Amino acid sequence: MELKGIYTALVTPFRGGALDEKALKKLIEFQVAGGVDGIVPCGTTGEAPTLSYEEHEKVIELAIKYAGGKVPVIAGTGSNSTAEAIELTMSAKKLGADACLLTTPYYNKPTQAGLLAHFTTIAEKTRIPLVLYNIPGRTGINMAPETIAELAKVRNIVGIKEAAGSLTQVSEIYRLTKGRFAILSGDDNLFLPMMSVGAVGVISVISNIMPKELKSLYKAFMVEKNIAKSMRIHTKLMPLFQGMFIETNPIPVKEAAYRMGMIAREYRLPLCPMSDKNAALLGDILAGHGLIAKGGKKGRA
Repeated sequence: MELKGIYTALVTPFRGGALDEKALKKLIEFQVAGGVDGIVPCGTTGEAPTLSYEEHEKVIELAIKYAGGKVPVIAGTGSNSTAEAIELTMSAKKLGADACLLTTPYYNKPTQAGLLAHFTTIAEKTRIPLVLYNIPGRTGINMAPETIAELAKVRNIVGIKEAAGSLTQVSEIYRLTKGRFAILSGDDNLFLPMMSVGAVGVISVISNIMPKELKSLYKAFMVEKNIAKSMRIHTKLMPLFQGMFIETNPIPVKEAAYRMGMIAREYRLPLCPMSDKNAALLGDILAGHGLIAKGGKKGRA
């Protein structure tokens, strides 16, 4: 599959402690209408670590159903256990996912040789397009550009969500893979800078609430080749980019979606609602972009 454009890292809506299937359907319909190029359920933004195995399968199954073939579904199936990652990936494949997103193993901190073995084994056992996910701020381990370049030679490893926060790293990945490996930004605020050094898209948090606007940024740079327009859109969105991370993701984006009437204000512990101070700050940012009424405090969900 060809990876490029806007892929939304979907939040997982809950209500009364359970998956809110109606809200999930509406979220996906909103994404499709917004022109995204794909959706990514069960990732960091989807609170995957707090989902049971049955819930994990259900979210992927429903995402595929509600997407209805209009956009591809890249299912989050990563684990710090290679065997579990294989199991989750095979399950997603059977459900009909178009590809799977696999984070670098967290907590056990494998060596680069261990990372090579981990991802190569998953690729060989599952035979589905795989997208690597490098996010050292959460996993405690950075996947080196040389390791990524080796993995890029594996037939069904088709790209990487790169969230190390380093343009140097992105540049090295691009150089070592000769521009033949899809690099997706894992940071909304670095999306434009990363496109300038080789990225071809983003797996986005902010597109949960503003898919059209993020797609316009992609089009301005990649299709229209209009740098000035790209910078204007990027600069306009920057307060929102920053606002989505004033507390741990996905707390702010779920608060924003609640304020916009899309989902209930519900998280899975150990995540919890925003502090009043940060909620007020986020509300001002949302109001400044016309997403809620000024001083608006309640969502409609």
